[in-house]
Amino acid sequence: MPSFSAYDGTELTFDTFGDGSPVVCLPGGPMQDCGYLGDLGGLSAHRRLIMLDLRGTGRSAIPADPSSYRCDRLVEDVEALREHLGLDRMDLLAHSAGTNLAVLYAQRRPERVARLALVTPSVYAVGIEVSPEARRETALLRRDEPWFAEAFAALEAIVSGAGDADAFRAIAPFWYGRWDEAARAHRDAEDAHKNHEAAARYGEGAFAPEATRAALARLASSVLVLAGEVDLNSPPPAMAGIAALFPHAELVVQPGAGHFPWLDDPERFVATTADFLSGPDQRLPTPDDVRPTG
Repeated sequence: MPSFSAYDGTELTFDTFGDGSPVVCLPGGPMQDCGYLGDLGGLSAHRRLIMLDLRGTGRSAIPADPSSYRCDRLVEDVEALREHLGLDRMDLLAHSAGTNLAVLYAQRRPERVARLALVTPSVYAVGIEVSPEARRETALLRRDEPWFAEAFAALEAIVSGAGDADAFRAIAPFWYGRWDEAARAHRDAEDAHKNHEAAARYGEGAFAPEATRAALARLASSVLVLAGEVDLNSPPPAMAGIAALFPHAELVVQPGAGHFPWLDDPERFVATTADFLSGPDQRLPTPDDVRPTG
C-alpha cells in the first residue's frame, strides 16, 4: 500500500483502484478507514480511485498528537496527499462525515479543487440543521418494510432525546436501501473500520459554519451533491440546502438509496458520479455572475 509523510511526519497510507485520471476519496465515519467504501460500486472502471486512510485509521500511523484528529487539522493531510501525487488540482470525492473535511479543504485551498463530489454529506461543517420532522418523513417512506415498526419506535426515542445504544442499533435498517444480508454484513463490519478515539476528537472546535458557507459561496469548482431518497441520516431536503451553498452545484437524489448509494444501486451511482467527474471542472460564468467594477 503506498504511503507518504504528513506535515508532522505521521506516515499515511492510501489504496488505489482502477486506472486513468485520479480522484481522491475521503471516507466518513467519522474516522473510518477507506475499506468500507470498496471501489464505490465499480467507479474504478472509470477513474483511478485514491482511497486515503486518515491518520490513525487503516494502515495509517497513529499521530503523536491526538488533537491532530480534528477535522480542520486533517485538511493538511489532504494537501500533503495532493503534493505527493503531484497534482496541481484534483477531483475530490467524499462520503458522509468525510464531506466535512472535503468542504474545509475547499474553503482553505479552493484553487486546488477541480471537481467536488459530496456523497450523502454531513451537515456539521456548514451548519445546516436536520429537523426531527425531516427524519420522520424520510423514515415513513419505509413504512411497508417488515422491520419498520421496531426501527421507527427506536427513531422516535432518539429524536425525543431518550435513545440509548440499543435504539441506535435498531435504526440500522434505515441506513440502507435494502436491509438484506449484504447490508447487515456491511453494518456489522463498521466497528472494525473505525477509530473511536479519533472520532471523538474529530469535531472538537473544528467547525466555523458561517465562515465556511461564505467561502463556499465563492467556490468556482463544479460540485455534485448526491443524496439518497430514503437516507435518514442525510435526507434530501437538507441535501438541497447544502447544494444551495455553492454557486455551481447539482443536486441528484438517487431513487431508493440510503446512506450508501453505491451499495443500493451500483449502476445508477456509478453512472451519475462518473458522468459528473467527466464534465467541466468549472462552470462558465453567467451574466448574473458578472459584477461591474470601479
